[in-house]
Amino acid sequence: MKIVVTGGAGFLGSHLCGKLLEQGHEVICIDNLLTGSEKNIEEYKSNSNFKFLKQDVSHRFEIESEVDQIYHLASPASPNKNSLKSYHALPFGTMMVNSMGTWQMAEIALAKKAKLFFASTSEVYGDPLEHPQKEEYRGNVSTTGPRSIYDESKRFGETIVAAFVRSRDLDGRIIRIFNTYGPKMALDDGRVVIEFVTAGLAGKPFPVFGDGKQTRSFCYVSDMIDGIIAAMEKGEKGEIYNLGNPQEFTILELAQKIKKITGSVSEVEHVLELPEDDPVRRCPDISKAKKKLDWEPKVSLEEGLKKLVEYLR
Repeated sequence: MKIVVTGGAGFLGSHLCGKLLEQGHEVICIDNLLTGSEKNIEEYKSNSNFKFLKQDVSHRFEIESEVDQIYHLASPASPNKNSLKSYHALPFGTMMVNSMGTWQMAEIALAKKAKLFFASTSEVYGDPLEHPQKEEYRGNVSTTGPRSIYDESKRFGETIVAAFVRSRDLDGRIIRIFNTYGPKMALDDGRVVIEFVTAGLAGKPFPVFGDGKQTRSFCYVSDMIDGIIAAMEKGEKGEIYNLGNPQEFTILELAQKIKKITGSVSEVEHVLELPEDDPVRRCPDISKAKKKLDWEPKVSLEEGLKKLVEYLR
């Protein structure tokens, strides 16, 4: 098949391109390199089935060839306020790619008679009052808070896909990605796993917001890529699927695991209160993905962390 991956030079996108090439597909990787890196896709450039197109999908462009599937992953995703590649630093680009970019990819999918996959986020649930979060949960979100740049543009992206499905018969599906980690993450990504691993390897304190009792679930990248492909291949038109690891850990538990794996002498340092709108609990209900996609994570947190540490070393 001929498959388009937007955001294909990013963390998840580059892994997805690699997996699709392994399966024998022709892959068109589209990325404006605002937050992605050509280093992530360098190994694929010698493959005759791989094509890289430097393009901002928020602006009009044409895809010359026929297309069977479009994976729309393009978007800044880092919450690190100190990074020039975070959605805080790129508010308008973030909102544009999740709104106009999603609209344009839906139009292209219709024109090509292709399946569309939209990568949304668990952030659409906000600071949830329901736990664990099911796809039917509508969220507890702020439309104007500091995270709304990302959260609300992803929510609107979902609205666009749903409207195209209902009104124009688009063969589209949506996934909500929960915390994912692994090789090719940017060191300044700002998410807790990469922050702690780099701190542990450098012998620096683990920076913990608040009391560290807030929880997250962590999905290794290979599991997430398998889930993404399963959602495209087995997912039904118009449906939404949570993808993530339902095992829940406190931030303090994560710090202890990483300390042990890295052999670090680092200690926890409580640096600040929880950032505004930062969720206290976050964990997916993946019952729907297990039943409909025949998918669930296989890599334990300890195993995944060891792989990431080995990669960074």
